[in-house]
Amino acid sequence: MKRFNAHASRPELRKVAYSSGNLAVNLLSQAFAAYLVYYYVDVLGVRPAWISLAMVAHGALNAVLNPLLGHMSDRTRTRFGRRIPYIAFGLLPLAAVFAALWIPPAAGDAALPYFVAAVFLYDVLFVTVVLNYSALFPEMFPTMEERAYVSSWRQMLGIVGMIIGVALPPLVYSQIGFGGMGAAFAAVAAAFLALSLWGSRETNPGSPQAAFRLPAAIRYTLSNRAFMLYVLGSFLVQFTFALLPAGIPFFTKYVLERDESFNTVLLGAIFLSAVPSVFAWGRITAKSGPRRGIMAAAGCYLIALLPFGLITGAASVIVAAAVGFGLAGLLVLLDVMLSEVIDEDERRTGARREGMYFGMNGFIVRWGVSLQAGCMGLILELSGYAARQATQPDSVIAGIRWMMSGIPAASMLLALCLFYFYPIGRSQTKKR
Repeated sequence: MKRFNAHASRPELRKVAYSSGNLAVNLLSQAFAAYLVYYYVDVLGVRPAWISLAMVAHGALNAVLNPLLGHMSDRTRTRFGRRIPYIAFGLLPLAAVFAALWIPPAAGDAALPYFVAAVFLYDVLFVTVVLNYSALFPEMFPTMEERAYVSSWRQMLGIVGMIIGVALPPLVYSQIGFGGMGAAFAAVAAAFLALSLWGSRETNPGSPQAAFRLPAAIRYTLSNRAFMLYVLGSFLVQFTFALLPAGIPFFTKYVLERDESFNTVLLGAIFLSAVPSVFAWGRITAKSGPRRGIMAAAGCYLIALLPFGLITGAASVIVAAAVGFGLAGLLVLLDVMLSEVIDEDERRTGARREGMYFGMNGFIVRWGVSLQAGCMGLILELSGYAARQATQPDSVIAGIRWMMSGIPAASMLLALCLFYFYPIGRSQTKKR
């Protein structure tokens, strides 16, 4: 029991400091995802087909790196711990490579080799730093109350980072260029990662190493019933998270018949609702437990999505705010649930394997983004969508509504079923 009490009185400042790393993570990842392809294709003039192939390779590499680097982290043993050395030595190179992405030495197709090399380095460093940062969470905060509280701060600051990474770049690069923007965002991310490192501690740097070799570690992880129910539900949740923002521009333009600025209104309603809601969900989690909490969050999110199939006009803003409330609960609870799975695994194996579990989770949910792209393209193609037309036929309007409502709601219903059968905490719920 000593491990569970070691940090019960951790100062609030250090908890918030650790949580601030999520701002840096989302700032980098959102700016990368939203603007890098646009910069290389539209500004520098690299052929879109080459960039598309490079980004497919980037997705595959990123997915594979997660379990590999997670397993390596689990088997690391130094007097400074297993996770902290990777963060300490990786944060400045990560910031430097992110800045370098935006200052290629050439334009046109000549920039492609630089793009591929820089993205490869960025992938390795990003996964190394972020996976180890995430893997600290279950060990640093062993009680449910601490996890719920710190997860609320992490997700609130992560949403702030997401807003900065998506909304600010046009304002910044229009003033100081893409290179200046990359350098500025890299500096901000490095500062918050350093602050997070200051708030990080490993409760037992000499904790037992994972004894499994990589194939056995993967096999054992995938045979864990609680983890598989969790990760498949998480995959479906991440699929809806990717589908919603990708579908909003189509919904705004063709269903609501509003100009592009209304995209910001809808996204703003989601984020502004989610920011305070994370703390409400933190309290719900501490009181009710992860299983009941995530079922409530999934139910709220599912119900909030349904009106997108019918609404028009200003009511869409109210619906978006309701979506933000459910989304906040899912953000808070996913890492708390995975931490619970890791605790259960330690009781069975005698080793802490946060790296492998976060790595396999990253590997699996990564494909939710690919599923979103395929689903979206298929819906638009089958419904008769034609690019650059001011209006679309009724079949396209119906397809877009399904993309915003029916399909994500069905995904969340399936996720809700998976979370219902999640075994950890189920017996306690039955006793009540």
